[in-house]
Amino acid sequence: MNSYNVIIIGAGAAGLMCAIEAGKRGRSVLLIEHAEKIGKKILISGGGRCNFTNLNLSAENFISNNPHFCKSALARYTPNDFIKLVEKYGINYHEKKFGQLFCDGSAKQIVELLQSESDAAGVEILVNCNVESVTTSDSAFSVNTNIGEFESESLVIASGGISIPQMGATDFGYKVAKQFGIKLTKTVPGLVPFTLKEKSLSELSGVSIDAVVSCGRFSFKEAVLFTHKGLSGPAILQISNYHNDGDEISINLLPEKRIEEIISENKGSKMELATFLSQLFPKRFAEKWCSMYFPTRQLKQLKDKDITEIAEKIHKWKITPNGTEGFGKAEVTKGGVDTDELSGKTMESKKVKGLYFIGEVVDVTGWLGGYNFQWAWASGFAAGQYV
Repeated sequence: MNSYNVIIIGAGAAGLMCAIEAGKRGRSVLLIEHAEKIGKKILISGGGRCNFTNLNLSAENFISNNPHFCKSALARYTPNDFIKLVEKYGINYHEKKFGQLFCDGSAKQIVELLQSESDAAGVEILVNCNVESVTTSDSAFSVNTNIGEFESESLVIASGGISIPQMGATDFGYKVAKQFGIKLTKTVPGLVPFTLKEKSLSELSGVSIDAVVSCGRFSFKEAVLFTHKGLSGPAILQISNYHNDGDEISINLLPEKRIEEIISENKGSKMELATFLSQLFPKRFAEKWCSMYFPTRQLKQLKDKDITEIAEKIHKWKITPNGTEGFGKAEVTKGGVDTDELSGKTMESKKVKGLYFIGEVVDVTGWLGGYNFQWAWASGFAAGQYV
């Protein structure tokens, strides 16, 4: 049997960072990946340019049953720490908006950076390696795979969540947690498009509008995209993290202006409402929206109560999603290994000595915009100091 100080299962962002840090400490590290190459999710992120962190990061950008859990790791490995690594490799990057940092070139540069750091730290990486079982005895872990059996003092689960199963995501990490009696919180799709009962809105597929989307006390101002199945776009993905089944969302379609004032200034016009609104919104949207709520009305025909009603619909358009597009379209998995089961300092299980959980498999979910990568880097770094 091949023995190592540390075995890490999952060569994504968190697993790679943990392997690098453990290797730097002189630990012998084996990194196991069931896919044919490392960092597959990194490669598709940010439209292929990898939104690798966010300058505006704080604990408020994360969701967990214990909102304080992420603070320690995030404080010890900051966005600036990862930026220094990016700059060390001469990778050019830019801020797109809201503190989101992207590679100027390709996400492949981030994977190559992590590969180089892993090589320098002496990390051994096995791809196309499927774990068949994990057992423990005499303070050691045995990992049985299709390639052979391996043993280690420390075992790190960095296998991710179950979002985007077409990329090879599995529930492996949750199964290991259950095997060792470690509690899980409910897992649901996060950063995910909504589906709608109102099928006629599918006619607007491809139309995008900058809006403010709210649910409860949370609001996000970004693009809303109409799809064949419902609603997507950054604002919708963001609010989906705070939405529960049956909740209503409110959309302010014109957050920068007051529609009452604009209509009142043109009250004498013979212009159709749909034509008028086409000056403020995409034509397809204006026509469809008017056909649903205010068909064939000229501005001069509108009474004060009509204008009030139009304003209510434009600034507080109420929609109750039918559901979501599920894990297949979710960017992340909300929920996972209960943070009460882990040390916030080391990511080690409180019940099983030497067993660690990092990254998306843990019940810590970030906003859209580089936050989930920063959690991966930070949680991987934290565990890497102790495994």
